[in-house]
Amino acid sequence: MSQNTRVLYNAECPVCNFEITHYANYSSKEGLPIRFDDLNSDALADWDLDADTAARRLYVLKDDALYSGIPAFILLWQEMPRYRWLARLVSLPGVHKLASLTYDHVLAPLIYRWHLRRKARATSTV
Repeated sequence: MSQNTRVLYNAECPVCNFEITHYANYSSKEGLPIRFDDLNSDALADWDLDADTAARRLYVLKDDALYSGIPAFILLWQEMPRYRWLARLVSLPGVHKLASLTYDHVLAPLIYRWHLRRKARATSTV
């Protein structure tokens, strides 16, 4: 089975790891052709992104097209039968705009800053 949908996420981020692990477990159980790549692994080299850029948001690669942010989540949810309703909901024009603004300007930056603080603390304790 070809895995033509790939997800790049930060497994060192507790929020990201919790959510994506849930999706990965569901995908595995259902036999879905989705590959999940941790940006902290050798898999990052396949993405043509640096680690800092990759840590800022969710990325999904499907059929050689790269998606990020809410469009990436929508694509991922469309690939999973249990979450197709969520993809349809978040794709609605008003909901999509609100979700994108919230993710782009609140959630993703907040989670990224939290990631940087965790990295700085880990570096300072070494």
